[in-house]
Amino acid sequence: MIPFINSMKEAYDLSGKTAIVTGGNGGIGLGIAKSLAECRVDLAILCRNMDKAKGALEELSVYGGKYKAYTCDVTDTKSVFKAVDEAWDDFGGIDILINNSGVGAMVKFLDMDPDFAEWDTVIDTDLTGMAHMTYAVGRKMRDAGKGGSIVNITSNAGAIVNRGVSLSIYAVAKAGANHFTRCMAVEFGEHDIRVNAIAPGYTRAGFGANPTPLQLQLVNEQQALHRLGEAIEIGALAVFLASPAAAHITGEVITIDGGYTLQC
Repeated sequence: MIPFINSMKEAYDLSGKTAIVTGGNGGIGLGIAKSLAECRVDLAILCRNMDKAKGALEELSVYGGKYKAYTCDVTDTKSVFKAVDEAWDDFGGIDILINNSGVGAMVKFLDMDPDFAEWDTVIDTDLTGMAHMTYAVGRKMRDAGKGGSIVNITSNAGAIVNRGVSLSIYAVAKAGANHFTRCMAVEFGEHDIRVNAIAPGYTRAGFGANPTPLQLQLVNEQQALHRLGEAIEIGALAVFLASPAAAHITGEVITIDGGYTLQC
């Protein structure tokens, strides 16, 4: 049974914890990694671009913890198992998994290549890749018997149909990821492993680092708070969900989009 907090002093204490962040070498993933590092969490960054990972590790070094990068393609089970095994051994276990890796495809369904290349790439990364990581880390958490927290980064696109942009493949993958989160929360509960998701909207990082005029127009016209989100805000929510303060929260998909979905 996951213990509840006795005071606010321990509510957000993550010191001594270790996290895996997939895609933590840039964008929202790096924002989450920095937020965790600032809360004294040691980090294993799993990514494909190791040159970019070196820069991320340099940025993280100012927080004074243990940070290491591992080559990993979440669509490849052998790559996933190898990276997770190495990280688990190097850090002596993993307490937190942040499933952040993702790709997008801005194309109308009927305009896709007949070989379904765009569909396969997005679904394999955003949904199946998440399942690969959850399986690999979840089994180790279960066998270690210490519980854990898994936070899946999905999107508000998983609950709406975006106007003016062709994101149907991405939206379907994220909708699947949202329900995957709920299903795993039920299955993992008996092992004291909580599973939640964060569904960001337009954020000034990753895909949204250079927003188009149309995206800015949509945010200004359809979003209640009229601004892009910031990576550190996603990171702050990830810290909360991983912390003892959220010990009784599982199976939730928390939208953080400035109220964009309220007007869709």
